[in-house]
Amino acid sequence: MTEPVLARLTTLFEADRDPARAAAMRAYMRDQFGFLGIMAPRQRELARAATAGAARPTEADLLALADACWARDEREYQYFACGYLRRHVAVLTPAALPAVRRLITTKPWWDTIDVLAGRVVGPMVRQHGLGAAMDGWIADDDIWVIRTALLHQLFYKSDTDAERLFGYCTRQAGHTDFFIRKAIGWALREYAKTDPDRVRAYVAATSSLSGLSRREASKNL
Repeated sequence: MTEPVLARLTTLFEADRDPARAAAMRAYMRDQFGFLGIMAPRQRELARAATAGAARPTEADLLALADACWARDEREYQYFACGYLRRHVAVLTPAALPAVRRLITTKPWWDTIDVLAGRVVGPMVRQHGLGAAMDGWIADDDIWVIRTALLHQLFYKSDTDAERLFGYCTRQAGHTDFFIRKAIGWALREYAKTDPDRVRAYVAATSSLSGLSRREASKNL
């Protein structure tokens, strides 16, 4: 089903191409990626049209379509792939994790990483008990793999493994990269909606947290 869906998506996306808006979107993303110039609500509408009537994808279908979208120059195709993976994440088995990691480390930026982390990797870890894999990712050299490990529990709420979360934050507290420091703060801030006292105590006791991480974590406290 990969080729028919991608063909329909390409036809629909190309018909909505907006060069002026594409230039603005490209500038916003620091000229790292090309764009068609299609805004998010319209992207979702076209994605629904492209996949209407398609058979439920297999794991192989999902990963092949994601790879095909990642090969395209325009960022909207990667956004479609992230959304499609999110929609069918229950199909993915532990065997798919290396392929998802490849997406994370190819054309990486926060816009795709954060969806993959919280809405794809997170559900995979919870469904299949892949915490040990995240223990490896938090020690990785790639900042986007580290960020994914930090954010994979973002939507777990009361199911959050707090010790793992705090351990990850402590391990990377001294990291100098903005996106790592921001992710630490974001992960703590989100968990604070579930257990504010525990996050408050952790922030107070962890002097190694950067100012950015500390400010982000404390926004709702």
